[in-house]
Formats: sequence, C-alpha cells, structure tokens
Amino acid sequence: MTRLRREIALFAIGGTIGLAVDAGMAQGLVGLAGWNVYTARVVSFLSAATVTWWWNRTHTFAHRDSGRGRHVEWLHWMGLMALGAVVNNGIYVLAFQVFPQLRPWPAIAVAAGSAAGSVANFLLARTVLFRDVRGSV
Repeated sequence: MTRLRREIALFAIGGTIGLAVDAGMAQGLVGLAGWNVYTARVVSFLSAATVTWWWNRTHTFAHRDSGRGRHVEWLHWMGLMALGAVVNNGIYVLAFQVFPQLRPWPAIAVAAGSAAGSVANFLLARTVLFRDVRGSV
C-alpha cells in the first residue's frame, strides 16, 4: 500500500472514531440532557476534533512532523479543522433547515456534515500541518 493510501485509510479510521465521539456526544447532550442542537454541536465537535488530532498525530501522520510542540500543534490542528468545520457545520445547519424533522436525531446531521468536511480536513492536515516527512526536515 502506498504511503498516501495508508494515510487516507488511517485518516478514515480516525474520522470514524471522531464521528462516533461527535455524534454520540451530540445525541447524548440533546436526547439525554435536553441541550439545543447547536450548543451540543459546539461541545461535541471540539471533543471529536481533539480525539482526531491525537489519532492522526499518533497513527496517520506519525512519520510526518509538524515542527511544533504538542500544545501548539493541537491549537494549529484546531485552527485548520475550523476551516473544514465551516463546511461540516454548514451541512449540519442546512440539514435542519431542509429537514426539520431531524432535530431529535442530530447524529444524522453530524454524519452528513462530517462526510462533507473530511476531504478538506485531510488535505489541510497533510499539506499544512504535517507537511514534512520525518528525516527530511
């Protein structure tokens, strides 16, 4: 398997883990705690983005270097993922506008948004944050 294919596969695994965290937290906060869908999404998204940062720095891009310490790298990751989040959250909000019957089931809107933002997130992570292959910096 080529390095790019391996990175895509590992990124997809991390994204699936992140989706489970994101959707599970959003669903739990709305369904069990009575939060509104937008406030719940802020908390669920930040939690999922943190989990995916850990996964991707540890597995997907382990052979790449960001040139930053962990805290700064996490902040940079969150900033980059915010760009993907614009797409992600745009689809999330649009889903509720087009299908208001989804409000009791935010996990469906989370999944739609996550799918839409994943390509942008991969490209940003690989080409901006983890751009240098270890040993070639």
